[in-house]
Amino acid sequence: MTVLNQQTMSRLRKVLDARYKGLVEDVREELERSGDQHYIDLAGRVTDAGDEAVAGLLADLDAAMIDRQVQELRDIEAARERIRTGGYGVCMDCGNEIGAARLTAYPTAKRCIQCQTKREKEFAHPGTPKL
Repeated sequence: MTVLNQQTMSRLRKVLDARYKGLVEDVREELERSGDQHYIDLAGRVTDAGDEAVAGLLADLDAAMIDRQVQELRDIEAARERIRTGGYGVCMDCGNEIGAARLTAYPTAKRCIQCQTKREKEFAHPGTPKL
């Protein structure tokens, strides 16, 4: 198993830091724009139940986007911790190296591509709707 070189590790650390800062700002802005007041503003303009449903959906979408961003922040924090403890770039399932190409594409990766593929197949939901 080869260890990520210092240049690659430094570049990935900078990518994680930049993404973290961007997400914090995005969440802050989204929270300022959303909330109950946003729903009240939307719902206050509605004239029927369909419009009210759309207003509710928009409020739910805002909340879902914030949830996704917060989860990504947690993933970045976990990756930073792995960097601090020396576990970054090591698959949590098999202990093999996570390739630099995978980490470049997905800096918060916890598993090598083989273990991630296996996990997705094992935990895939049967009967998932397809378009």
